[in-house]
Amino acid sequence: MIDTKHSLVERSVVGLCRVVLWLSTGVIFVILVANTVLRYITGSSLQWANEVPELLFPWLVMAGIVLAAVHGAHITTTFLMEALPARARRIVTVSGWLLVAGLYGTLTVATLRMLEVVHDEKSPILQLPGSITYACVMVGMSLLAVLALQSAWQATFAEPATSHDAEPRVPAAHW
Repeated sequence: MIDTKHSLVERSVVGLCRVVLWLSTGVIFVILVANTVLRYITGSSLQWANEVPELLFPWLVMAGIVLAAVHGAHITTTFLMEALPARARRIVTVSGWLLVAGLYGTLTVATLRMLEVVHDEKSPILQLPGSITYACVMVGMSLLAVLALQSAWQATFAEPATSHDAEPRVPAAHW
C-alpha cells in the first residue's frame, strides 16, 4: 500500500518549504523591526534593509505556493471526475497529473534558461544577482513538478477500496 500522505518525497518537500518559509519570514520580520526601531531612535535606517526583504519575499511566496499544493489548498472542482467510472477516472487523473508535471517541468527549464540573462542584473546596494529571485521560481516549479509526478504515481497504483461495489481510491486531481 502506498502511503499518500507521508511519502518521503512529500515529507522532504514539505520540510524544505517550511524551513524556507520560516527563515524568510523570520529574517524579513527581524530586518523590518530593526530598521523601524533604528529609524525612530536615530532618524536613519539601514540602506540595505529594503533589499533583503525584496529578495526573500519571493522565496516566502513560492514556499507557500508549494505547501498549498501539497495540502490541496486551492480551488478544485470534482463533480465531473465523480461522474466518471473508476477506470476512466484513474486514466484522466493520471493523464492530468502527467500533463501538470510536464508543464511545471517546462516552466522549470524556461526559468533555468533565464537565469543567465538576469544574473547580470545586480541589486543597487548589496550587488546581489537578479538570478536569486528567478531561482526561487525555478526551484518552486521543479518541486511542483515532482509533487505532480508523485500524484500521478499514486493515482496509477492506488489500491481499490475493500468493497466490491466501491470505487478505487484514486488521489483527486487538483489541477
